[in-house]
Amino acid sequence: MDPGNGTQIYEFFLLGLSEEAEFQPLIFGFFLSMYLITVFGNLFIILAVSSDSHLHTPMYFFLSNLSFVDICFTSTTIPKMLWNIQAQSKVITYSGCITQMYFFILFLSFDDILLTIMAYDRFVAICHPLHYMVIMNPQLCGLLVLVSWILCVLHSSLQSLMVLRLSFCTHLEIPHYFCEIKQMVQLACSDTFLNNMVMYFAAGLLAIGPLVGILYSYSKIVISVHGISSARGKYKAFSTCGSHLSLVSLFYCTMLGVYFSSAATHSSHSSATASVMYTVVIPMLNPFIYSLRNKDIKGALKRLVEKSTIKGPLFLE
Repeated sequence: MDPGNGTQIYEFFLLGLSEEAEFQPLIFGFFLSMYLITVFGNLFIILAVSSDSHLHTPMYFFLSNLSFVDICFTSTTIPKMLWNIQAQSKVITYSGCITQMYFFILFLSFDDILLTIMAYDRFVAICHPLHYMVIMNPQLCGLLVLVSWILCVLHSSLQSLMVLRLSFCTHLEIPHYFCEIKQMVQLACSDTFLNNMVMYFAAGLLAIGPLVGILYSYSKIVISVHGISSARGKYKAFSTCGSHLSLVSLFYCTMLGVYFSSAATHSSHSSATASVMYTVVIPMLNPFIYSLRNKDIKGALKRLVEKSTIKGPLFLE
């Protein structure tokens, strides 16, 4: 990697959410708590789905994938941030920055596409209930996840390769707590027109496309539910997609909030603070949204805890 001034770039500096020393212990404790809640909460969802045969359905198959991705998503950024705070260092190597950016884009893209697949699953379940298990068969579910992974890997690889072609000069401070692609492109001293074109085109395609798919699915669901005569039937139909709709609303509202807040304030630190919502808070809330609003998950978690408490004493004996 040869930058414009003839020197070689080995590291960047992550400025984090605040440069004030007195706030660092508070930020460390805050993010460590949220990270642990995210990991263990989503891990419980995965264990509950895998251990309970009643939850071996397409809906919970996609949910367990979402929980796995949320664990990976937060693990790409938070551990490095915590390590830097603990070590009182802001340094991240060039290769580490590119790697972090690659996996961040990969898991964020997959999260977005998976929410769309889950919306389609709810559409089939409510609008075509008699053919649900035929349409959403294990082969199709596996294929949807596999194709999503392939698309996200290609997208993330393209974005990373586009950054690798850039040259960097002297000002290598990233006003964020992770290597965000937009911030890295802005630091380049070479021409970034092609990077910006590819970045905004891919982001628009992966944001607008899934959103259109989600809105279409829910428009069909609303029309189908409107045709149900009984109030109990309507409530039951809506309750099956309530958790997913809550998660989608949070995801897109916070993403739009980050976009408009950064555009309005033109402050990178404001954008970094706002991005905490979709990078940390939403993955943490995912287990609570699905466990609090879902009787099946509650029951599976209860049985999982009961099994562990029963097997514990027997193992000790």
